[in-house]
Amino acid sequence: MAIIDSQVHVYEANTPKRPWHTVPNWPDHVTGDEMVTAMDRVGVDGAIFISAFSMYRYDASYAVQVQRAHSGRFALVKPVDPDDPAVADVIADWKKTPGTVGIRIILTKEAGRDPNDPGLDRILRAAVRHDFPVNMLCWGNVDAGAALIDRHPDTRFIIDHLAIMQPRTRAALPAQPWADLPKVLDLAKRRNAVIKVSGACTLSREPYPFSDIWDPLARVFDAWGFERCLWGTDWTRAFAVVNYEQAVEPFRQTNRLSTSERAMLMGGACAKAYGWSPRK
Repeated sequence: MAIIDSQVHVYEANTPKRPWHTVPNWPDHVTGDEMVTAMDRVGVDGAIFISAFSMYRYDASYAVQVQRAHSGRFALVKPVDPDDPAVADVIADWKKTPGTVGIRIILTKEAGRDPNDPGLDRILRAAVRHDFPVNMLCWGNVDAGAALIDRHPDTRFIIDHLAIMQPRTRAALPAQPWADLPKVLDLAKRRNAVIKVSGACTLSREPYPFSDIWDPLARVFDAWGFERCLWGTDWTRAFAVVNYEQAVEPFRQTNRLSTSERAMLMGGACAKAYGWSPRK
């Protein structure tokens, strides 16, 4: 089976040539070459490269550069701006760019955006027109995410990071990291949505191999079905909590998944959702 990581962030060092918008607690750089090396070390065949909003905002030029150099290993998703009146043209141009498989919107509480926002409507109509799935970050704001999905039944949504707020450091893990799980299970009723099981190891209160994640994940798998669950690491956002190998191996080694379930979770569902498979 091909193993596909449904979410990685790749970027170059913060320099005047390509300055970062903010400086997160990530490594100083994880270039395309470095990410491929990390993937090869643990047997990951390909990845969905999400252009990092925290660093590059709506500029995906580095992602395009990396995909050109590693076209068989990365497919591209970029954030798009609901406040841009020409966002439909941006999406049309993105569709013409080699290696692109989707777009992303941010619907966290910090973004302060209503699910009725006309800019979101423009984006979602354009996504349908160009047959793009829409990645949506709505952790901490699941009700708004559900409302947006309900408003756009013809749009294909890919929900980021289990729709559960994940810590950037181990010390920041809340006492009840799975508190929003009932809302996540209810989201599964929306048949136009799939969900990324990405960054799950950061929700563990136990050391590697994070055995306490499997009971709540079993409820996710039961509600959504493995064909709608996309494993991923969310590396390098997860860097301060787990390294890349630690985000991969628990899913490869667990006895909580059958061979067919693992194949679907760690590649098959992602290939179907994005219409893309890696090649070496």
